[in-house]
Amino acid sequence: MSEFVFPEGFVWGAATSSYQIEGAWDSHGKGESIWDRFSSTPGKIEDGSTGKVACNHYSRWPDDIALFKNLGLKSYRFSISWPRILPDGTGSVNQAGLDFYNRLVDELLENDIMPNVTLYHWDLPQVLEDRGGLPDRMIVDAFVEYAGIVSKHLGDRVKMWATIN
Repeated sequence: MSEFVFPEGFVWGAATSSYQIEGAWDSHGKGESIWDRFSSTPGKIEDGSTGKVACNHYSRWPDDIALFKNLGLKSYRFSISWPRILPDGTGSVNQAGLDFYNRLVDELLENDIMPNVTLYHWDLPQVLEDRGGLPDRMIVDAFVEYAGIVSKHLGDRVKMWATIN
């Protein structure tokens, strides 16, 4: 059997989504997401699992980045929790949420790991869902506002972006 060789320039990395890894579902000003509501509704998840704690990446991110470095990873694709940035979907910015992602990006770069940001990985603020959700035209303006805030605060250091995963 021949050995597969990855092409020159191939980048090894890891990928996560905010709801599946962060936990801290109601910490430091984060608003409710559609997944917070869905997974907490009895009967929706067979075993009753939620992302309330998840892997606790929100608190353990320095240890997680140390693991990435020890594994030799050079890229980390993660999603931003929209309700952690804009608890009400639009309007008032939650500075604690921005601070979390700023620290995460800075630490990744200090460890020679390229941050690769996904703006939306099915983590819509519940308040926007209650107003009509993705089918409603207002979501476009809300997303533009959210994306602008995140790119303004991280765009000087993050070079790889995906809008939707």
